[in-house]
Amino acid sequence: MTETPAHTSLWPAPHASGPVFATVHVPGSKSVTNRALVLAALAAEPGWLRRPLRSRDTLLMAAALRAMGVGIEEGVGPDGSGEAWRVIPSGLRGPAAVDVGNAGTVMRFLPPVAALADGPVRFDGDPRSYERPLNGVIDALRVLGARIDDDNRGSLPMTVHGGGALDGGRVEIDASSSSQFVSALLLSAPRFNQGVEVRHVGGPLPSMPHIRMTVDMLRTVGAQVDTPESGGEPNVWRVTSGALLGRDLTVEPDLSNAQPFLAAALVTGGKVIVPDWPERTTQPGDRLREIFTLMGGSCELTEQGLEFTGSGSVHGIDVDLSEVGELTPGIAAVAALADSPSTLRGVAHLRLHETDRLAALTKEINELGGDVTETADGLHIRPRRLHGGIFHTYDDHRMATAGAIIGLAVPGVEIENVGTTAKTLPDFPDLWAGMLGN
Repeated sequence: MTETPAHTSLWPAPHASGPVFATVHVPGSKSVTNRALVLAALAAEPGWLRRPLRSRDTLLMAAALRAMGVGIEEGVGPDGSGEAWRVIPSGLRGPAAVDVGNAGTVMRFLPPVAALADGPVRFDGDPRSYERPLNGVIDALRVLGARIDDDNRGSLPMTVHGGGALDGGRVEIDASSSSQFVSALLLSAPRFNQGVEVRHVGGPLPSMPHIRMTVDMLRTVGAQVDTPESGGEPNVWRVTSGALLGRDLTVEPDLSNAQPFLAAALVTGGKVIVPDWPERTTQPGDRLREIFTLMGGSCELTEQGLEFTGSGSVHGIDVDLSEVGELTPGIAAVAALADSPSTLRGVAHLRLHETDRLAALTKEINELGGDVTETADGLHIRPRRLHGGIFHTYDDHRMATAGAIIGLAVPGVEIENVGTTAKTLPDFPDLWAGMLGN
């Protein structure tokens, strides 16, 4: 694991002098925004995307689709009700160059799209993107008829030689390192000549809610999808070839990005309201209501939104996070401040995320005086009295917000490169200061 350069500026994490009471408007979901952009780009007619997230990952997705010929116009919705993007599909084409940054959704969702383009599409990104596995998508696309030049690395950089169409059909993949391998194939499958049958053959699938999100959104735009939940075979998904509809879609708030704000109420014994929290959602972040309640808080869905209240006490937890791994950094930060030990299980795949999140959390919390040990598939956290110091982020947005949570309760914490939060949560420092009334 390589640390971020030491010259990156330090951000003094604000220390809470008392309970936090605030209403925080959380920006739209990255996961929903980027899936919606792909589906709209593949549709047979234009569509609207309302309240999209504008962050590094989503702007990289939009730029990549534009490079392949898709029209994406930024403005206000047809009724003047706030920011919206108009997505105008057209013939996908190369040559094109795609910068994925370090966005898993861009590097994995777009190679199947590129296989439908007429011409070559070159994929490149940040140095860390070279270390993130892509073999599940690359190998599957080759079986389905695509031509890809990756020098047999199974990772970036690579070129997809689009032929204007893709046969599709049946394919077996091991998606145990990332559920995005499954979502990537399903999202483009309606445009494959034969659709697709994806069969997962490997260890437990992480982040299943994200696959359910993909299926739900496909059905919203008219795709026919058979899943294990709808009576199909276990670990098999089938998408029928057919036209996708242009839709008028409103993006939900990013519930995973609500995590640090709910955690603020929990660790300070305060109350935070997140407006527009959906009653029904496929977002993994909805599990926060259950997990943070077990750790000492209480919550209620009201007309104002989700009201989350801390009790003044934070309890340890033993929890399987395999379906909601992205919540692990924030939960680990809260657990480091608890009154009893915690065990976080089922998240071995986090070693392959933006950074090795398990190693990073262990190192950074321990350097503030904590007692965290890695297990085969997670973390064991024994609370200790923490002290100030530098909390490194490794260019990982969720590491930055985890450090900010600890900083609420521990004076003198400085976050290295808090700007990395722009990946999914623009203006996080301002939102954080606003929550604290600063």
